[in-house]
Formats: sequence, C-alpha cells, structure tokens
Amino acid sequence: MNNIFNIAIYVVTATVILVSHIATATQATESESVGPFFTDLNLKAEVVVKGLKSPTSMAFLASDDILVSEKEGTLQRIVNGVKIPQPLIDLNVVSKTDNQGFLGIAVLKNSSQASVDKQLKSVYLYYTANRKQDEGDMKVNNSLHNFLYKYDYRNNSLLNPKLVLDLPAGPWHNGGKMLIDHSNQIYVIVGEAKGPKLAHERNKALNYQGNHSDDPDGRGGVLRIDQNGRQIANHGLLGDKDPLNKYYAYGIRNSFGMDFDPLTGKLWDTENGPTFGDEINLVEPGFNSGWNKVQGIWTVTGERNNETPGSVSEKPNDLVIFNGKGKYSSPELTWGISAGPTALKFLSTDKLGKQYENDMLTTDVDTGRIYHFELNRNRTSLLLSGPLTDKVADSHDELDDVVFAGGFHLVSDLEIGPDGYLYVVAFNEGKIYKVLPKNANENIPRS
Repeated sequence: MNNIFNIAIYVVTATVILVSHIATATQATESESVGPFFTDLNLKAEVVVKGLKSPTSMAFLASDDILVSEKEGTLQRIVNGVKIPQPLIDLNVVSKTDNQGFLGIAVLKNSSQASVDKQLKSVYLYYTANRKQDEGDMKVNNSLHNFLYKYDYRNNSLLNPKLVLDLPAGPWHNGGKMLIDHSNQIYVIVGEAKGPKLAHERNKALNYQGNHSDDPDGRGGVLRIDQNGRQIANHGLLGDKDPLNKYYAYGIRNSFGMDFDPLTGKLWDTENGPTFGDEINLVEPGFNSGWNKVQGIWTVTGERNNETPGSVSEKPNDLVIFNGKGKYSSPELTWGISAGPTALKFLSTDKLGKQYENDMLTTDVDTGRIYHFELNRNRTSLLLSGPLTDKVADSHDELDDVVFAGGFHLVSDLEIGPDGYLYVVAFNEGKIYKVLPKNANENIPRS
C-alpha cells in the first residue's frame, strides 16, 4: 500500500496524488455509479460542498465554518456550505508531484471563551516544498522539505506565519495528518519520506542500526510538540537529543489516519505497507511500528520498491529500541493484501445512533469503503469475529461484515463536526459529505 497520495495516479490520471500501491481503478469502488451507500438504512449522506480540487484534509473554525486543504497549495474556507470565492491562502511554493503537496491542517482554539465561534485561533499548515539554499553568491540545490507553519487567524485572515517544524521530505511517503489533544499538544505523523537522495535505509527511527546508522531526523514517526514546535516535558520519550526528543512513536512507513480514543485518550493510527501489511495500531508512548523490518505480521524482504513478505513474526529481534525505551507491538488488524487505509476517526457522538458511539471508523482506497469497528472492554484491541478473528484480512471479502458505508471513492479525511455529525472528505470527487440520520431535521446548504 504505497502512500495514499500516489494512488490517484491509478485512479484518476488527471490528479497525481495519493498511493502508488493500489491495483487498478476498476477495483477502487463497489458502487461508483450509485454514489455513497450505508449498511444502516437509517443513515444518509448529503453534499456540503463540491467543486474542491483534490482536498486532503479539513478542520472546523467554528460551526458551519470549515477549512479545507487542497493538494496543490490552496486553503479554502467553506461558510454555511458555500466556498468563499478567494482561497484563504495560496501556498504557491508547494511541490505538487507524487506524494507531495498541501497535506494537513489543524486548528487550535486559544481561549476558553463561552462562544467557540469567537475564540482566537491558531491554524497549522503542513506541506511539502522546495527550499533554495544559498551559499554566498551561489545557489545550491533545491532541497525538499516538509514544513509545519503556525498562523494566527484574525479578521478572516491568516497572519504572522511562524515556522514550527522543518523536516526532510521525499517524493513519496510524507504523511501529514495532525491532531491536537486536550492539553493543546500537537501530534503530526510523518512518513519515511522515501526518495533517491535520502539514505532512509540508515535511519534509526526506521529500525536501521549499526556503524553507519543515521540518527532520527524527524521522519518515520509521530512527532509530539508544543504549540511552537518544542519538545514536551524536560525529557523525550526516546531520548533528549533533538529531534529524537519529539518522537512519540517511530518505525512508521506512511500514514494518513490517526485519532484519540474519546474514552481513554489513547492514540490509534492506520499505516500503509508496500503491497501487503497495511495496519491499524494502538499507538502507546514510545511505540515502534517496526518498519523497515516488519510490516503487518510479516518480516520484510527486499529493498525500496521490491519489498515482499517474509515469514510471520510477532516481534523481530533486530529492531532499534533506544536503550529499551522503544516498544514494538503487533497491529490490532493487518491486511495480507493491498488495501491502502486512509482516515481513522472515533465517533465521539451519538448523533448517528447510540450503537456507534465511541466506535472506530476507518477507510481504504482499494474499495472506497468505510469500516466500523467496536473495541473490547479495555479499549486496547478491536472486537473481531469470523474470518477476522486472527487479526488478518486476507481479502476484501473478509471485511464485509464490518462495512459501514461505501461509494465515497477515495476518502482523504473523516471529521466530527461541532454539530456531532460525521463529515467525509472525498478526494477524487472534490466533495465534502455530511453523514446523518434520514430523519434528522437538517437544512444543508449546497454550493
């Protein structure tokens, strides 16, 4: 499952983004001709906005006020279902090819005023761009970076940009999903940033060790930082050297989905393998996901684009553990095929029905479906039955019993709105949908 943002090379030739691992466009969606459908016939999907260009991520400024990042660098604002004519910002420096682009956004409310709509806010933008390096009078090479910038949102404008993170980037696997927890700590997931100019095979954060191993450089993990990009607490989870002190988790090939369990506060993610071994993981502090030694439950053989599954391994014995501070655990669900999981969201709401409250939703690229998972009593694993009891999906058919919805094609984000309903970002369609009960008294404007 290569990065979600190259898959559109197979699915929509005109839009170069998301994962290169997907099989063919004809396998993408079960019902491309009929649009979204739900296994629960009491639910429906309404279009909130259409006409977006390859939307990658969304966040709420306030009720009925949405920010949407578009892959090629524009940040759109949607108010009451209507797209504002001019983008809130146009990042014309963004690198648009392959898995690069404007990949993630997050909004931080900065005050505790009673009205959410009137709170001061910071907006975080994550994107890939080339930066020219100067050495005297001579321009050196354009170097590719993943940047995280913080802006103040005031008077309907983004002001005072501040660089928060400057990370190595590559043509592939740059991640970009961001979360902000209840303590206003920022979590950003960064892929291995694969590329011919990066010696990713030597990075300790990607489980390479030895005399020629490079120290972690911000790739291949979940970074946890404060509002200005600094480490949390006096000591990092894995070590005190920067940027190792910012790692919350490592050994991650690429990801487009993570969320906090609303009941436990624990972090979960989806992860992309090569042509096998996609994952859903419980991400404890110091979690090592195993890449590039293990993916799913299989050891990895081969290099770069030729990875193949080896033997089944609950825990390989050659992982980097950072003096015992890093901890590997196997996935709570893995795929033995290429699926391309993307968004992950907990339904911290009962607006779709009490039976879904606090359960997990995930999506994949190969089928365009949304899956519904319940968690066990301790909230440490998924409740799986039938062919999934072994925690391995050997085919798409094995997931039929956990299908929540389908027909959304390629989903790049899932969010819960201030109104308690589910919002679905459809990347290829350029739409945002709102999922709600059929009997809900909602008047959804359309642009």
